[in-house]
Amino acid sequence: MEVSVTVNGVQHTHDVEPRTLLVQYIRENVGLTGTNIGCDTSSCDACTIHFNGESVKSCTVLAVQADGAAVTTIEGLAQGTELHPLQEGFKDEHGLQCGFCTPGMMLAAKALLDENPDPTEEEIRWALSGNLCRCTGYQNIVKAVLWAAERLRAQAPADEGEDS
Repeated sequence: MEVSVTVNGVQHTHDVEPRTLLVQYIRENVGLTGTNIGCDTSSCDACTIHFNGESVKSCTVLAVQADGAAVTTIEGLAQGTELHPLQEGFKDEHGLQCGFCTPGMMLAAKALLDENPDPTEEEIRWALSGNLCRCTGYQNIVKAVLWAAERLRAQAPADEGEDS
């Protein structure tokens, strides 16, 4: 079956088998390997992406279901060479170790910050509770999200002023 999916603002069209998972499509057909396959049971959230603006596990969506959809992966967070505040926060606050869970963590955190720009530590922990990390105690991940939230709030007035 032919599918067309806009991934990080670029439209991709490929023939796929109906059973192809979206995570496989992103990695194998589109060639973006930041979205990880972690558990094969949809319980780790390493494959989290944004699908039409919603945070979803790409291992639970068939590529044919994504026909016509807009997808954002970890590779789509940065604007050119400028890192997204979440990426900066994870780097500056040491929110990663091996990095395997990091793409899913960042996209889940972005979904939270899109809805709640000033989350508490408890709200961050709840939003990331489905994302498994076997390397950290999550403390630096939470600190990274708090750092990014502060940075995004500080940028918001400047962004609003530019539109005037």
